[in-house]
Amino acid sequence: MYDFVMKVYQLLGDVKLEFDKSHLDYAKETYSRELDLDTATVRVRYSVGDVEFTREHFASNPDQVIVTKISASKPKSLSFTVFLDSKMHHHSQVNGKNRIVLDGSCPGRRIRPKANENPKGVQFSAVLDLQISESNGVVQVLEDNKLRVEGSDCAVLLLVAASSFDGPFTNPSDSRKYPASDSINTINSISKLSYSDLVAHHLSDYQNLFHRVSLQLSGSSKGVSRKRALEMKELLVWKDESDFNKSNAVSVSTAERVKSFKTDEDPSLVELLFQYGRYLLIACSRPGAQPANLQGIWNKDVEPAWDCAPHLNINLQMNYWPSLPCNLKECQEPLFDFTASLSVNGSKTAKVNYEANGWVAHQVSDIWAKTSPDRGHGGYLQTNPSTSPEHMFVSPEGKPASVSYSATMDISIIKEVFSEIVSAAEILGRSQDALVAKVREAQLKLPPTKIARDGSIMEWAQDFEDPDPHHRHVSHLFGLFPGHTITLEKTPDLCKAADYTLFKRGEEGPGWSTTWKAALWARLHNSEHAYRMIKHLINLVDPDHESDYEGGLYSNLFTAHPPFQIDANFGFSAAIAEMLVQSTTKDLVLLPALPHDKWPNGCVKGLKARGGVTVNICWKEGDLHEVGLWLKDHNSIKRLHYRGSTITANILSGRVYTFNRSLKCVHTCSL
Repeated sequence: MYDFVMKVYQLLGDVKLEFDKSHLDYAKETYSRELDLDTATVRVRYSVGDVEFTREHFASNPDQVIVTKISASKPKSLSFTVFLDSKMHHHSQVNGKNRIVLDGSCPGRRIRPKANENPKGVQFSAVLDLQISESNGVVQVLEDNKLRVEGSDCAVLLLVAASSFDGPFTNPSDSRKYPASDSINTINSISKLSYSDLVAHHLSDYQNLFHRVSLQLSGSSKGVSRKRALEMKELLVWKDESDFNKSNAVSVSTAERVKSFKTDEDPSLVELLFQYGRYLLIACSRPGAQPANLQGIWNKDVEPAWDCAPHLNINLQMNYWPSLPCNLKECQEPLFDFTASLSVNGSKTAKVNYEANGWVAHQVSDIWAKTSPDRGHGGYLQTNPSTSPEHMFVSPEGKPASVSYSATMDISIIKEVFSEIVSAAEILGRSQDALVAKVREAQLKLPPTKIARDGSIMEWAQDFEDPDPHHRHVSHLFGLFPGHTITLEKTPDLCKAADYTLFKRGEEGPGWSTTWKAALWARLHNSEHAYRMIKHLINLVDPDHESDYEGGLYSNLFTAHPPFQIDANFGFSAAIAEMLVQSTTKDLVLLPALPHDKWPNGCVKGLKARGGVTVNICWKEGDLHEVGLWLKDHNSIKRLHYRGSTITANILSGRVYTFNRSLKCVHTCSL
């Protein structure tokens, strides 16, 4: 939730549950908390005496509700109190016999709201609906704003919320959205649904996205043993008790798995992190919602680090790196909507700040599509002023400086955009448009990417002295990844310079920097260094002493800057995909950066290559075993590459093509 003036992503509020004191004496050995990635459900279990208590939580996108089911193994053993609270200006009260309504406002200026203040920022409302069976326990009203359940077997809590936010161009005071009535209408529409109906809607929606991609990595040439299968079952939490004997399952905490990775390098933890990134993107970025920001919907602070805003210099882009290769195209729609809003405000910024046509956005934005600057020549077309994000150089006068012209990242992005415009025009049959002609002309006037005196990629337009060669940013390598203007095939000299640039930058850095470096090494087909960055990220961070760390993972697998940022979780998934499949509109490179000694055996199914090609790959003993390709709605010609071998494949819509390790097509069938 954002405030119009504060421009800070903040918490709407909390659902608070109070149990009697006996729950403080729960049996410690019985406590477990897990996230089931297969169902996007959180479960908490513990026992008090001979009663096991279970809490299940899921957030349903189709029904726009957070659902909690609390149950006890012994009849009439469940009693608790529930209420709503918020750190914003708010009021809550019980409405009827089983509902609590919370209404509130964000502050109208950047100060903490006072108890007697009525801020004029975004208005919000939440409704909690409590359901128990009529013959099962009683519900009482306490203090006008709390509900008390006594002697029940189970209870279901439904939480919905709404705000007055009506797009980035509407001031909250002018909004015609009414969050109180919106939230009541939503709860009325779903409260008639059974718990099983809500679960079914949620699973149908979520699994349609999540099940598109599977990844299995193995360090053993003997296949997956029963012990390995049990470990995967317990730790990936894809559970089917009919297939496994629960008493034989191995239970290891996530924190212990992260800790032990430095020595055991368990491939299944890499699988888990890969799928976790996909789960997080599904959870926070759906059509009609806001784009994923620095901490996303998991921000826990009223005053979050960096305002929990979208940062446009790399973080927002990294959030969406896995959307296409990891087969989640729907999840990037919020980014497109946000970009469209930026173009509106950005046209004003371009005109006012630079007297230029088109539009521009600077480093830090917000839900109001902020595009203005944040705090903080030789015949070529140049960008001026220009920076290399968050980095500095030593000026010719020997002074520290950060603003120059035509930083390499600027020009690399422009080259990429121009290339995409030309490619799109060819596909759409509009290559003769006047705009495309201007772009083609401008392409010839862009400065080339240069190599510095020490053999690295030059970061600025001039070969300035770098006071911090181990800086966390690698912005000047944008052309290598996520861009495509530096490639092994077309620019080997620049790739050699990029290799040295990465070597000079070193392995240290925050989480997002680590995963970016992994993807960059993958583009250079350097499996050893790509894997080293993967291993570097998997380091357990103590949240009470996080200043002692740079990068790493918290015990819930959130990636650390530190503090917490979500972008490296997404960057990790994208980097793994890049190690296994790389593509252009014409080429498909198989297992380009596979660490053969670490993952000698494995399968990945459902990755997407450019042009909409779905890719399945299996490998054995570090060598390609089989690859399957298919397209749903059009035909394509692809060049397949594997270890120096290249073939051309004509892929027809609706057919699956299977190739062996020699890239020979050995089987085709209907999709």
